[in-house]
Amino acid sequence: MQDALLPLSGEGRDQFSGWAATLVDSLDTLWIMGLKDEFDEAVDAVATIDFGNTTSAQVNMFETNIRYLGGLLAAYDLSKRRILLEKAIELGDLLYAGFNTEKRMPVDFIDFEKSKTGEGLAVEGAVVSASPGTISLEFTRLSQLTSDAKYYDAIAKVTDLFHDGQNATSLPGMWPMWVSMSNQDVKTGSQFTLAGCADSLYEYLPKMVALLGGGEPKYAAMSTAFMDTANKSVLFRPMVPGEDDILISGQVNVDESGTALLDPESEHLACFLGGVYALGARLLKRDDYLDVGAKLALGCAYVYRAFPTGLGPERFNMAPCRSRQRCEWNETTWVEERQKRPEWREDLPLGFTTAKDPRYILRPEAVESLFVLWRVTGRPEFQEAAWEMWKAVSTGTETEYANAAVRDVTATEKPLPLEDYMEVSGLFSLAADSFWLTAKRRAFGLPRLSSTFTSSSRHRTSSA
Repeated sequence: MQDALLPLSGEGRDQFSGWAATLVDSLDTLWIMGLKDEFDEAVDAVATIDFGNTTSAQVNMFETNIRYLGGLLAAYDLSKRRILLEKAIELGDLLYAGFNTEKRMPVDFIDFEKSKTGEGLAVEGAVVSASPGTISLEFTRLSQLTSDAKYYDAIAKVTDLFHDGQNATSLPGMWPMWVSMSNQDVKTGSQFTLAGCADSLYEYLPKMVALLGGGEPKYAAMSTAFMDTANKSVLFRPMVPGEDDILISGQVNVDESGTALLDPESEHLACFLGGVYALGARLLKRDDYLDVGAKLALGCAYVYRAFPTGLGPERFNMAPCRSRQRCEWNETTWVEERQKRPEWREDLPLGFTTAKDPRYILRPEAVESLFVLWRVTGRPEFQEAAWEMWKAVSTGTETEYANAAVRDVTATEKPLPLEDYMEVSGLFSLAADSFWLTAKRRAFGLPRLSSTFTSSSRHRTSSA
């Protein structure tokens, strides 16, 4: 009943309020994998969770929403176990209290004791854009299941704020990494990314199109706007020896003159984009998005393949091509690019200029995107690339108890250097962050999902 398992020592720790995060977030995995006895045992445990007691003085809205509320809703959609919906309502009402503010904007952290008194909460001055932007999917689904519009009404005000400000930023179509709910300002800022701090804000937009069946046109408009802007300004073709036609997601800084400057630094978190562009291609009837999604997914697969462990690093830089249409390998250019980076190391693969964070912490966004591309296109290259990733992760991270994070993906020694750490799993079906336990259900030898699942489950980054 602890939040996280330590995979080397077999011990545990609480890091998300102490409400058994891994158990709750893996419920739908158990169901989909056919582990019904374990599912029943886990549901019995969920019934005993007291959301009125927490190991944290402050409850993080974002993490609680994606890991707990998303977990409960996904498991209920699959199993129809009433207790799961009852616990989701209980938790949803707790999170709804996070909107008890002067302007009805959500807080980032709920002061637990103050919230119990019914007093108004103070909205933080600045938060990462993903935090308020990643509540829509779960709150909408909760309104659908309960016929109580209050949850959807709460997030609709946030959606309106982001919608109205989307094209008034210094990079129109995208929002800055940091926003202010207290000032209702999602326009001011010069740093833009699709990875950490912002990722799930963008990820949820096309999924809301799916969840609402296109009933709220703002989500389609917001999805199209960010995908077009990102494709033009944030995505880049890296220069690699084989001249592979792939894409990587970078970062953009807008200078004082209004010029958008690309920083070719990426993160594993951005690997959700391949699946999202593929989903957008189908939902928004934009065939060009499918080509972008395919190149993004294969770009992440290339990053894995380039390192000796077969695993991709958490954060890295690559030498960008000057053109997407043609990009010949030029070692002189690569040397010039790597000389700009004090973090460059002799053991990095050709084309890479840093592995700023060389860890692999069991993130499955890359393999999930490949899964979506395979399901959308039927092209076996996506299945084959994902299977190579799967083998590398399975052989490199498995422990007696579970799977452990790898300290350095450039390592050549065996066994690989591991950390006593396994990120709390995130929801594949609903939530923003999914990790290894919940990714395991997408093993590529599994049969196709039942019609019941595909019609009731509402897509995670890379689930379609």
